[in-house]
Amino acid sequence: MASFYARFLKRGCDLVAAVVLTVVLLPAMAVVAVAVWLALGLPILHRDERAGLAGRTIRIAKFRSMTNATGPDGRLLPDSARLGPFGRFLRRTSLDELPQLFSVLCGDMSLVGPRPLPLRYVPRYSSRQAIRLEVRPGLTGWAQIHGRNAVDWPERLELDARYVEMLARPTAPLTDLWIVGVTAFQILLQAVTGRGITAPGAATMHEFAP
Repeated sequence: MASFYARFLKRGCDLVAAVVLTVVLLPAMAVVAVAVWLALGLPILHRDERAGLAGRTIRIAKFRSMTNATGPDGRLLPDSARLGPFGRFLRRTSLDELPQLFSVLCGDMSLVGPRPLPLRYVPRYSSRQAIRLEVRPGLTGWAQIHGRNAVDWPERLELDARYVEMLARPTAPLTDLWIVGVTAFQILLQAVTGRGITAPGAATMHEFAP
């Protein structure tokens, strides 16, 4: 059973924090938008459909970090061929994720929770892994502060399930505060080292296949 915080207070905390962060970071978002336009052209945002609370479809946006380069067959080239130095910079600093603050404002996402994953993954989850769909997806989460994309899929999804279980505890607010604090530190660290941004041997993240 979810804690009082998870049921009644978490959404209010998300809303207040997202309003403050959006106002503070709006100039930075404007600068990034112009930089994306100059470096990669239009569109500035990459929009995608992901699985939200209870597996419902939500639309999220990121600043575009890859080109639209295609091969002779007209298909997009692999991520590794389309992700240049500018895109890697956006990902290392997490600046590409800033538009998702608007998803928090509208209630599709939370500041803290399992990251929103593609809809095609939902039927692939085990009953244990599907627990992650019982809460709103987040900008950051328990799996993100324990390795992010460097963690393999079974461990990453298990960390998400553990986070949902932790929301049932009276210490849930402290858990969320801890995750936010560690995330801020990790963003600074990953901007320098790039650690956790990509899966080993991949330009971004491997496809989830149980």
